[in-house]
Amino acid sequence: MTDRTTVPPEAAPEPPPLLRQPEFIKLWAAQSISQLGDQITLLALPLVAVLTLHASAAQMGFLVAAELMPHLLFSLFAGVWIERVQRRRRLMIVADLGRAVLLGSIPLAAALDMLTFPQLYGVAFCVGTFAVMFDISWSTLFITVVPRRDVVDANSKLSLSRSLSFVLGPSIAGFLVQLLTAPVTLLLDAFSYLGSALFLRRIRSQEPPIEEDGRESVLRSLRTGFAFVLRDEYIRPELLCVATINLFNFVFHAIFVLYATRELGVSPGLLGLVLGAGAVGGIAGALVAVRLERLVGLGPAFTLGSVLFPLPLVLIPLASGSETTIVIMLGVAEFFCSVGVMILDVNAGSLMLFRTPDRLRSRMSGTFRFVNMGIRPIGALIGGGLGTAIGLHTTLWIGVLGALAGVIFLVFSPIPRLREAPAEAV
Repeated sequence: MTDRTTVPPEAAPEPPPLLRQPEFIKLWAAQSISQLGDQITLLALPLVAVLTLHASAAQMGFLVAAELMPHLLFSLFAGVWIERVQRRRRLMIVADLGRAVLLGSIPLAAALDMLTFPQLYGVAFCVGTFAVMFDISWSTLFITVVPRRDVVDANSKLSLSRSLSFVLGPSIAGFLVQLLTAPVTLLLDAFSYLGSALFLRRIRSQEPPIEEDGRESVLRSLRTGFAFVLRDEYIRPELLCVATINLFNFVFHAIFVLYATRELGVSPGLLGLVLGAGAVGGIAGALVAVRLERLVGLGPAFTLGSVLFPLPLVLIPLASGSETTIVIMLGVAEFFCSVGVMILDVNAGSLMLFRTPDRLRSRMSGTFRFVNMGIRPIGALIGGGLGTAIGLHTTLWIGVLGALAGVIFLVFSPIPRLREAPAEAV
């Protein structure tokens, strides 16, 4: 007898428009709240080091490296482990709650006059560890919530909220640091992760089952993930490009706050406003990313973003003159840099999601993050060391020019000629 409840795939109804899909709305809300908190932390945590503990260039490099080192240490094994866990959404909730508690410990220690660099490094390292667990789990949840038809559009909307967080986060952080001090700002930031956990808890999409090859040995799983990433004609050059950009971007990023506040004399409040105003470009980038992909194709759009992301940062080591001139140059750099990073992120994320089969998604994500995110603490340590040895200004130039070299890996790949979404790898 035929089961009347079974609907053939060809007869399945079209999903509603993305903004009428409640599970995506919950995911989008969770991501938006968390991203806002991330941007507040991004400015408030180094300002704790600079303003409360009077950090040196080397100590700033260590702080950034501590937050990013878990991506290097744990991403590979997290990708394998998470593939063997059925309820990955729960891992994301645990990660949110853990980060809230960790950030809340900093203002408590500051109030008791017990805050030290070892605590800052420890909190940064543990926050980064939870970020690895959250982000690798997120890729599997995203693909169950968003239909393939809406992947690029969903990535654009998620990037739009990220862009808004770039605008609001630094502005809010700078204002709160000036008004309440940096440690208290981190206490308020901790609540953003609680809000993210609340929305994640309400998502009801069924998570993908554990694949049979998810039962293989850990070593074989690691080899499979590496083999897929390094052999794929699209994923490999994409990884080499973005890893190079991120290596040198974090040479730059590790000392940027120190350079802006000490060398250029920008106050925390003004720095927050400058970064927030400049990041309006991120909103423009997220809004045009889908249109640009439709106009020139997925690959050319990604290639353009790979150049436009680092290029405007040349204005920061060039900044000089009056306070007004410096503010304008910083704002313009941040605006166009944010346009570029949104175009890059939307199209790079879509390319990976289209190309990777479900059975390899966590392992691909873990391997990709191991290289792409693991290179960042190395860049931060290099930035801190070079900033101490040869000066902040020269180090900024090395960061900008090195990041621009990342596009070389795309030149001889098929990506610049890729007009439509690639077929899923076999």
